[in-house]
Amino acid sequence: MLKLSGVIITFNEERNIEQCLHSLVNVVDEIIVVDSFSTDNTKAICKRFDVKFIEQKFLGYIEQKNFALTQASYDHIVSLDGDESLSETLQKSIIDLKSNWKFDGYFANRFNNFCGQWIKHSDWYPNKKLRVFDRRCAEWKGINPHDNVQLHNVKAKSGHLKGDILHKTYQTYSEFNQKTEYFSTIAAKAYYDVGKKAPIWKIIWNPTWAFFKTYFLRLGILDGFNGYVIAVQTANITFLKYSKLRELYKL
Repeated sequence: MLKLSGVIITFNEERNIEQCLHSLVNVVDEIIVVDSFSTDNTKAICKRFDVKFIEQKFLGYIEQKNFALTQASYDHIVSLDGDESLSETLQKSIIDLKSNWKFDGYFANRFNNFCGQWIKHSDWYPNKKLRVFDRRCAEWKGINPHDNVQLHNVKAKSGHLKGDILHKTYQTYSEFNQKTEYFSTIAAKAYYDVGKKAPIWKIIWNPTWAFFKTYFLRLGILDGFNGYVIAVQTANITFLKYSKLRELYKL
């Protein structure tokens, strides 16, 4: 049977990290936690588990996650964020892979909890993520903070696992507002670094389209008031990202 490494990056995840680790302990053969010098109880909680705890200055989401991959002893990876955990069904699906690994990587649906509500629409579900993979065939890529695992070869084959990645997102509207501001700043800088532009039409059109797609096409309207909040903030982060990008070109 092949062996699996569970790989997590953390920063101030005392609220969620215990659930994350509990979901991995019976699934993987080692757990690697790369922490960006948390100031809360994250480290103490991790030390209660049999984990390899590494403190590393934050390099950027993509860079930090790729660094974490290099710390694993085994090539077959289960990668989670500190606020994610594996459902019982997904745990079983991954355990079954140990004796039946067929593909270069495996997708799973991510089920997001927002302010205590599991969001079933709003472009937040099924929110398919490639999180179980052979690190020799894949790495983290994208534009910060929107990272994702990508297989190296276009001919690489992937499968889909039963069960969900359970994601505890923002648990208050205030937290959502703060993160919207934070992530839009990171995204604007990342866009600037790769030469993306921010014409006026994008500042007007892209947020409008983001709201329409999230609320109507992706049925956010069925998620009630929180579906509306998500659609508004999806438009807002798009507006802020391009506005801040435009501002960077004026500096």
